[in-house]
Amino acid sequence: MKYSGARKELTARLEQLLPQIGKIEAHLASPLEKDSQERSLQLENDEVLEALDDAARKELVQIRGALQRLDDGTFGTCDRCREPISKARLAALPTAELCIQCAEAES
Repeated sequence: MKYSGARKELTARLEQLLPQIGKIEAHLASPLEKDSQERSLQLENDEVLEALDDAARKELVQIRGALQRLDDGTFGTCDRCREPISKARLAALPTAELCIQCAEAES
């Protein structure tokens, strides 16, 4: 299998991410404290947790997309120009959908 290392890395990260998201959701679902100072602090913490949850969910979507591309046989091929994505780029960013040239052109 050409990208078995990428599959292992992506699957391992997915296994880390899912429990993390679950813990964040559980914390966010907990009732607010009655004490106004504690409630204020909890609301501030919830804002941070919501940002972490958003980032984790975005990463989850990227990982699932990369795993789907592995299954489809399109992993390592730029979604825009259809040229190969460099091995160095995939090693650094296994969820990369674009080659470096197309990614730079997009930003």
